[in-house]
Formats: sequence, C-alpha cells, structure tokens
Amino acid sequence: MSFLWSLIVGGIIGWLAGLIMGKDIPGGIIGNIIAGFVGAWLGGLLLGSWGPVMGGFALLPALIGAIVLVFIVSLIMRSMGKNRT
Repeated sequence: MSFLWSLIVGGIIGWLAGLIMGKDIPGGIIGNIIAGFVGAWLGGLLLGSWGPVMGGFALLPALIGAIVLVFIVSLIMRSMGKNRT
C-alpha cells in the first residue's frame, strides 16, 4: 500500500508542477508520476527534506524540483521542435 501511495503522491506532484508551469508533461499519467519522483529527488538534492511529508515525499522540495524538471523538459522539447524542418 505504501508503494501505491507513493505513486499517487508522485503523480499529483508532477501534475501540479505541469499546471503551475502551464506545460503538459509528455507521457500522460506515467509522465506525471516520473516527473513527481524525479522532481522529489532533485528537490531533495537542492533543498533538503523540509516541510510536510506525504507518501515518502517532502512536498515543498518535491514540488519545486518537479517545477524545475518541467521547465527543463519544456526547454528541451522546444529546442527539439525548432531543429526539425
């Protein structure tokens, strides 16, 4: 049950990051879950593990990390789209 809860929280974090940035994350629900997990890892590296914890994620650093990840992915996707002719 703990793993399922982590998937749900990771998906919500990724979805919220996409909403805040106004960008869709490629991959739909699975992309949101991956963005949440990677964002939590990135946020933990950059900011530590402060704030409320849910599903094994420190929510504020995870959300900030996911926002940074969505921004980076959107830059990469935009540059890939411009290179195609």
